[in-house]
Amino acid sequence: MCGIAGFLSSSNAPGALDGMLPALLGGIRHRGPDAEGTWVSPGGEAGFAHSRLAIIDLSPAGRQPMHVLDGRYTIVFNGEIYNHRALAAALRAEGMEVRTQSDTEIIPLLWHLRGPAGLRALRGMFAFALWDHAERSAVLARDPLGIKPLYYAPRSDGSLAFASELRVLVNAGIVPRALDPQGLAGFLQRGSVPEPRTLLAGARCLEAGHCLRWRAGKTEGAAYWQLPFGGGSVMGDPIPAGEETAWAREALLDSVRRHFVSDVPVGLFLSGGLDSTALLALSRAAGHEGVRTYSISFEEREFDEGAAAARTAAHFGARHTDFRLGASEARGLFDRWLARLDQPSVDGFNTFAISRVAHDDGAKVVLSGLGGDELLRGYPSFERVPAMLRAARRLGPLRGAAGRVLRAWPGHPRMRRLGEFFGGPPTVGAAMTAQRGIFTAGEARALAAHFLGARDPRDLGPEEAPEPDIGLPSTPADDAVRDAVSAHEVTHYMRNQLLRDSDVASMAWALELRTPLVDAALFEALARIPPGRRLRPGKALLLAAVPEVPEWIAGRPKRGFSLPFERWLTTEWRGVLDDGAPSAAGVAATTWYQRGCLFVLRRWMGS
Repeated sequence: MCGIAGFLSSSNAPGALDGMLPALLGGIRHRGPDAEGTWVSPGGEAGFAHSRLAIIDLSPAGRQPMHVLDGRYTIVFNGEIYNHRALAAALRAEGMEVRTQSDTEIIPLLWHLRGPAGLRALRGMFAFALWDHAERSAVLARDPLGIKPLYYAPRSDGSLAFASELRVLVNAGIVPRALDPQGLAGFLQRGSVPEPRTLLAGARCLEAGHCLRWRAGKTEGAAYWQLPFGGGSVMGDPIPAGEETAWAREALLDSVRRHFVSDVPVGLFLSGGLDSTALLALSRAAGHEGVRTYSISFEEREFDEGAAAARTAAHFGARHTDFRLGASEARGLFDRWLARLDQPSVDGFNTFAISRVAHDDGAKVVLSGLGGDELLRGYPSFERVPAMLRAARRLGPLRGAAGRVLRAWPGHPRMRRLGEFFGGPPTVGAAMTAQRGIFTAGEARALAAHFLGARDPRDLGPEEAPEPDIGLPSTPADDAVRDAVSAHEVTHYMRNQLLRDSDVASMAWALELRTPLVDAALFEALARIPPGRRLRPGKALLLAAVPEVPEWIAGRPKRGFSLPFERWLTTEWRGVLDDGAPSAAGVAATTWYQRGCLFVLRRWMGS
């Protein structure tokens, strides 16, 4: 796990990048304190910076920028390739020389032999930039599910800068702090900026499962992987009824085994929930005993999962660390989290807090149960969205009138979002936005216009077109809708918020966070189980596949890893969100999460 940054230019001016690289390196240094390096191509077209958190091949041979294949390729890489040893053996069998034990070297060798098709063979999480000296071209690529971020800033002269974090490009003077209207409206509506946009007009986020080629100032992007459910193509025949439990267990075990590939110890974030408990059980089944586990507990009993986590850790023989987080200490930690934000978000503080616990214990790698809810029906959206679509169909021509009544409802903001849903095409995407939204689309555009100093939301330009429901018939069965909900949760909430926040929050403490339930091969395997059996209530497939989960976890209602923000904001934190009060745009911010959204945005804009 590392930080990467760099610059590509067609000016052919040797030395032009030298002054920029130290600033880029300074911005990523916190992500990899073990080693660092910079490099500029002989012709001056490319310059790379890298900071290293050494996890695989701890020797100097693993340092970057790395030069491969007699110097033809130079690469900077952030992430881990869990099947690198198998790939190295396959490359040697094809006559390639593999000189190191590092997973970094595998990437350019695969690219040399197979081009973009080689990216599909990489099992892991990654973002990298690769310079080809022979063709004087570069490629940027990101892993299939978007676990590792990569931001880039194209310029009018054809040059392009990139980095692991957006603020690196800002602080290096490459990207101005001019807000992107659509990115801003997207954040205000959903609480996170939807890729490929960022909050800044001069930068983009490379989409998950995409690569971007650059040559002589021209760029061309393409997808190399597609989500295999929710309308995507499934690889292989459906798993026969009755065989899905054994199939799912082997797929889960395979992912957990691979996520333990490391030359340093691997720990685990453990809550009182099903996903992290299942990972701990699978870890022991895979032969990993005495795993270090970490949890946070609270005085507020309705949020506290510390006792359940400690009991689970003892049951599986883990070496457990629990940290009691009170409102006073959390307040100071909250300010540190705000200072580390890359883009504003309404989530991520919980990961920041528990990452500090693991860091203070000397950990460098931890597993997280992130992804289980999206993949295996863990959210209320799997029930609510089908119900919303059925209600919309039943209302028929009265849907618009119902929408107008609900939008004018003086109560909870959710009623206004529900009214917006009934007022438009009844799609899964629209229903999901109503469920997970912060403000309605109209409110978000009004607020965005206010923050941008526009007189009217129409000055922001046209609204982005709503997303179509790919692969859904006009009257889909609930199983098909839930499959689409799963895909939407993965490509929107998980990708744009959970994964992005987890990367920034964990890397702020130089901690590598791995997600065995967010794995392309696992997704492809489980997609062969029809949604009616994969998405059974209560994550029944996961419970069947991991029967070792103890009853005190299996029988608990889902709670999620959340913090008592609302309680703190009315006691010790009173007044913290005062500058998140309703804005001059006339949009009422009546809930703590709406005020929090505006507060975080204002703090980010003023930083």
